[in-house]
Amino acid sequence: MPTRNIPITVFTGFLGAGKTSIILSLLPRLPKDYKVVLLKNEFGDVEVDSQLAKQSSLAAVSEILNGCMCCVLVGQMKNALLEIREKYRPDRIFIECSGSAFPATLAFQIRELERETNEDLKLDAIVTVIDAENFTGYEDTSPTAKMQASYTDVILINKWEHVSERQLDILIDHLNTLNDTTPKIKCQGRDGVDPNLILGLDSKLFQLEAQETLDTQHHDEVETVTLYKGYSLASRDNHGHTHRTSDTHSEEAAGHSDASPVSEQTLIEALSSLSKETVWRVKGFVRLERGLHILNWAFGRYELTPFDDTSNEHKGSVKFTVMGERGEVKRAARKLAQSIGAEIVA
Repeated sequence: MPTRNIPITVFTGFLGAGKTSIILSLLPRLPKDYKVVLLKNEFGDVEVDSQLAKQSSLAAVSEILNGCMCCVLVGQMKNALLEIREKYRPDRIFIECSGSAFPATLAFQIRELERETNEDLKLDAIVTVIDAENFTGYEDTSPTAKMQASYTDVILINKWEHVSERQLDILIDHLNTLNDTTPKIKCQGRDGVDPNLILGLDSKLFQLEAQETLDTQHHDEVETVTLYKGYSLASRDNHGHTHRTSDTHSEEAAGHSDASPVSEQTLIEALSSLSKETVWRVKGFVRLERGLHILNWAFGRYELTPFDDTSNEHKGSVKFTVMGERGEVKRAARKLAQSIGAEIVA
């Protein structure tokens, strides 16, 4: 019978803050035999970040798609954690929340699991990742972003190298106004952060007795739209809430009448025309002339990462989730779809 409990570290932060990159940068800095499982909540049904994570040294990646884990998918989250415990018995579980998640409800559920499992599963820390370049822009319009920075054990300031010293000072002033007691740590580019600074914190936040006094209302401020090109109806009509684990994941995707590659220049021009006031994140798979790539676009910056589709899941040419301001993002997504010859699915 195992005597050590399984600590859970929850990563939260607004869309495009860099949560997945931070998590992946931690892995090479952990002991070689240290087993970590990632439970990831994806927006929409395009499991982009999880595909990247599967190419890492994680013991497993478990996905909860098409909904927010802090509200409608809470039951799935508890089941997923219990399944991970039984199936993998890892040294630690990382949970990556969707960009609009307020971690209080999620954390209270973990506290309940602590009690139900006699602290075999235990909340270790809430870690909030802040996008230094854009936080002061969306802070005014996003209650969630403010709450993520207010209720946390540690704040990681990411992408600070893209701003001036003056802008960084303003950001830290904003963060101190929201939360002046929590440590704030600057990430070191792609090296992320020293694991010793964020693991083993034994969080005192979100104790069950405080549940009734804290506003845990979910703010549904993010709308998602999906774009497809070259995917069959069977492969794209799977929009229900799903829970997938990496070693059982599969997707039916058949060719469509137009699965031709997208011009990279056309894609870049279409992305550059997006307004980061209304569109906050675009992520997904795109087939260019030079092969299949994962697109990660956030607030005007983008990365195209080559993707080796060894399982031959992606036979189409575009599968994007577009995320942004509710009521506004659909118009921008429609324009993007027209530019690259894709179809829009709300």
